[in-house]
Amino acid sequence: MRVALDGMGGDHAPGCTVEGAVMALQEYPHLTKLFVTGDSDRLKAEFSRLGCTDSRLEIVHTTQVVEMSDNAVDAVRRKKDSSLSKAVDLVKKGDAEAVVSAGHTGAMVAATTIKLRLLPGIDRPGIASYLPTEHNVCVLIDAGANVDARPEHLLQYAIMGTVLSKHVLGFENPAVGLMSIGGEDVKGSEFTKEVFKLLKSSKLNFRGNVEGHDLFENPVEVVLCDGFTGNVVLKTAEATAKAVFHWLKRELFRSPIRKLGAMLAKQAFRTIYDKTNYEMYGGSPLLGVDGIAIIAHGASSALAIKNAIRVALESIQQKVNPRIVEAVRLFYEENPKAAVG
Repeated sequence: MRVALDGMGGDHAPGCTVEGAVMALQEYPHLTKLFVTGDSDRLKAEFSRLGCTDSRLEIVHTTQVVEMSDNAVDAVRRKKDSSLSKAVDLVKKGDAEAVVSAGHTGAMVAATTIKLRLLPGIDRPGIASYLPTEHNVCVLIDAGANVDARPEHLLQYAIMGTVLSKHVLGFENPAVGLMSIGGEDVKGSEFTKEVFKLLKSSKLNFRGNVEGHDLFENPVEVVLCDGFTGNVVLKTAEATAKAVFHWLKRELFRSPIRKLGAMLAKQAFRTIYDKTNYEMYGGSPLLGVDGIAIIAHGASSALAIKNAIRVALESIQQKVNPRIVEAVRLFYEENPKAAVG
């Protein structure tokens, strides 16, 4: 399996990006080729520092970097020799099967949509992020790719999220929930009510509306929302988890008795921390584009980069895109009136 990594993408690139690449090469023997795009002098220096001489590694020199201040579409059009664009080009040419980047999310969405195009039957891509819940891991889609979604887009997200949950996370019949402000059918905006009608008339395992607390208290396997709502939910959950651990650490060190209790419960705290730590999940698949694309957190550490490459390998191995194409085809065959004109 062949992966292209944007070596200059992310807040801590290329140091953490290269370190994560080395970790992936060491841990995943089924990673047969790893392209790393970026300034070759800087990348070679980092790989040399880590003593990496793996024959599966190939550095692809680029002269530009997409900055976080860049406009997404302009960055793709004007910075054609950027590390992000060149990584996507490797997938377009067939040299790589997946692209991973911790860089500009909007540019990653634009580059993959423009260069790779969309899968048949899909009108907008959606970012699928993994959220830990009390009993499992749910797929939240969309987490920021399409902030002005239409109802039919969320129907397509439901199909794609179901495929991901079933074939990557292993849930036999993933339950789908629609993010809203109440569990009743009549609750929500005009937009969510229209989405509700589409989902209810489908053969998907639709459980109805879910509220914010349901993400953790009464979770479904796939949670649907537009990109604006999903991004707010995801970042709020991430910030809350960080804050809780900060508060807990501060309180546990206020006295010797509390410190002793913390030592005794250290393993339990570590387990919960790992469950809520974005680094362990690696990256979020951008579903709907005609190629495997994984968007990693901008602040990705080496561990997060390594796990983002793992997510890419899982998506290739489980044939996520061909399964999405087949699922969408079957859905519209059974529901011809649902097709977008």
